[in-house]
Amino acid sequence: MLKYIYLIVGFVLLIKGADFFVEGSSSVAKKLRVPSIIIGMTIVAMGTSLPETSVSVSASIAAKNDLAISNVIGSNIFNLMVVCGICAVLCPLTVDGTTLKRDFPFSIVMAGLLMALGGIDGVVGRFDGILFLVLFVVFLLIMIYSAKKSRDNSAPEADEYKIMPVWKCILYMVGGIAAIAAGGEMVVEGASDIARAFNAATEIAKQLGMSERFIGLTIVALGTSLPELVTSVVAARKNELDMALGNVIGSNIFNILFVLGIASAISPVSYTNENLIDSAVLIVMSMIVLIFCLPKKRLIRWNGAAMLALYAGYTAYIFTR
Repeated sequence: MLKYIYLIVGFVLLIKGADFFVEGSSSVAKKLRVPSIIIGMTIVAMGTSLPETSVSVSASIAAKNDLAISNVIGSNIFNLMVVCGICAVLCPLTVDGTTLKRDFPFSIVMAGLLMALGGIDGVVGRFDGILFLVLFVVFLLIMIYSAKKSRDNSAPEADEYKIMPVWKCILYMVGGIAAIAAGGEMVVEGASDIARAFNAATEIAKQLGMSERFIGLTIVALGTSLPELVTSVVAARKNELDMALGNVIGSNIFNILFVLGIASAISPVSYTNENLIDSAVLIVMSMIVLIFCLPKKRLIRWNGAAMLALYAGYTAYIFTR
């Protein structure tokens, strides 16, 4: 009974934490006169990607390289197809022109770079990790420049929004991300306890012949992507549509450049043929979503449903391979 309470409390913390985090982030965007998508791609994306950072770096230190790289690729596919898909089904997403021309293509190029570097010699080495970290700094500088340019070109908004004081913004954001982190851990822990009650998830995985790679691409990816899912859905429900999409794209860039960059800089990460296929799947799915967005600069409900169906098909594929 206790494990079910643990699970429910975890979900409550996740949802309320996301609520406060989005509220604080939105207020920061308005106070700084910066577009919500930039806040979504930086502060929100980094905050919600903390679980991926923790899992992948820990996996790299423990030399469980399959889990480290599979977690990043699996999280990115989940963020793109499930998080964006659910948001689009709940509330059609308007896509900013800059996102279509710069940010989305940049995330696809970074996935392609990972595929190229890993495919050369079957490893993402320390040099590759340093390169990713340098590119992450470049990405941050681009975001800072965009924020400054946007602020210079925008006029202060009068009383259209009720903006929180700075201390309250910080409190909401720090408290929100702490609640998201704690809630995500409780959900994963509670779900694991329930799985153990039904003869243990690892035992079931062994019986079904699941590899560590499969677990990283699905179960671990789902667990570490819960903050992105809840935060983006809450942002979409609050009509912060740019922040919802920015969170997904920013998290995917952050996962490859920072999370995998640090993990591979600590210890070279093996890159297998299956990782190569999964990277190709990520690129193809990204291209499909980009094609969905291009005609009207929107992700509409049937696009979201198609994305969820594609993810279900992908999960079935990796289960049987």
